Amino acid sequence: MKIALIQFKPTFLDLDKNLERAAGILESISADIAVFPELFLSGYTFADETQVRNGAFPFEEGPQRAPLLRISREKSMAVCGGYAEIDGRDLYNSAFFMANGRLVGNYRKVHLFNREKLYFKPGDKGFEVFDYQGATMGMMICFDWLFPEAARSLALKGAQVILHPANLVLPYCQQAMFARALENRVFIITVNRVGTETAEAESNTFTGQSQIVSPKGGYLVRMSKDQEQVENVSIDP
Repeated sequence: MKIALIQFKPTFLDLDKNLERAAGILESISADIAVFPELFLSGYTFADETQVRNGAFPFEEGPQRAPLLRISREKSMAVCGGYAEIDGRDLYNSAFFMANGRLVGNYRKVHLFNREKLYFKPGDKGFEVFDYQGATMGMMICFDWLFPEAARSLALKGAQVILHPANLVLPYCQQAMFARALENRVFIITVNRVGTETAEAESNTFTGQSQIVSPKGGYLVRMSKDQEQVENVSIDP
């Protein structure tokens, strides 16, 4: 199974530009699964709830879906990435998984970090798994890494591969994933973003270093701390 890690720097709240760039990257690569960071279409450092709503769309609808679904169908590719989800009036920090032109999975982040709690509701659907190309997959998002129960819940449900879109600002996750992969005997694919975003008094600098850790704790790839980058890595679940 060939995994494309897409370490990405979105333009804040420019969904059209970010979508165009993402689609261009997908058109240029060959992979079974392409993984983008958390909130890769909107950016992360929101100043207020209005900005979140301006960058949010529903899981089942929205023009942001169409180009990615088309590419996944035409290239027989799966795409995973984080986005701001709106459901009624509720906002969630979510990640989708689409394959072969259809939506397969949607995960709502359970463990919210810092100011995310001001805008998003904690995920209400728990940790779920799904099948793709004969492997059992699960999703986490960013700060879920800190809680052993997140990866453990997925492993106990049979996950062989955990997809982990992230916007990491703390320096610990990339090392901690060694333990999560080893203790659960799973592949963990952490795809982080790079760059700095500032909103009013808050500034976030993201740590890059997207990576894959094997069930034996081996780092199969570790990317740059501060540069956009695309890497293809083959794994055998």
